[in-house]
Amino acid sequence: MSRHVEFIPGKATVSEAAELMGELDVGALPVGSANELEGIVTDRDILYRVVARGLNGADVLVQDVATRPVIGCGEEDTLQTAMDLMATHSIRRLAIRDGDGRVVGWITLADLARQLLVGSGPLQGALRDLSEVPAQAR
Repeated sequence: MSRHVEFIPGKATVSEAAELMGELDVGALPVGSANELEGIVTDRDILYRVVARGLNGADVLVQDVATRPVIGCGEEDTLQTAMDLMATHSIRRLAIRDGDGRVVGWITLADLARQLLVGSGPLQGALRDLSEVPAQAR
């Protein structure tokens, strides 16, 4: 889990978000603040909701293309709980919240892969399931 979380304001442009994502070398940014998580903007959101529609990223606000709601778990939850949530919701990123609901971290599919024993057959199957797009979403 990354405890250093960079947020982008909902009023920022998609171009600004893409630039920040490039600087940070990340595929997504939480929108809002640690106290008020408004959504998440991903590289896929930008691709499908802006670029594919021929829109200018400098004219589109992050809040207009962000994905909602943001799925999360508590900082006391187990790694298994985080993996189950990610698999259930077919997501690759999970907000980690403290007891007051404040975002205190972010966990990604890559974080899970680094943490766990990748040599495990059952684990490889679980990671594969997390990364595959469900048939109904195609």
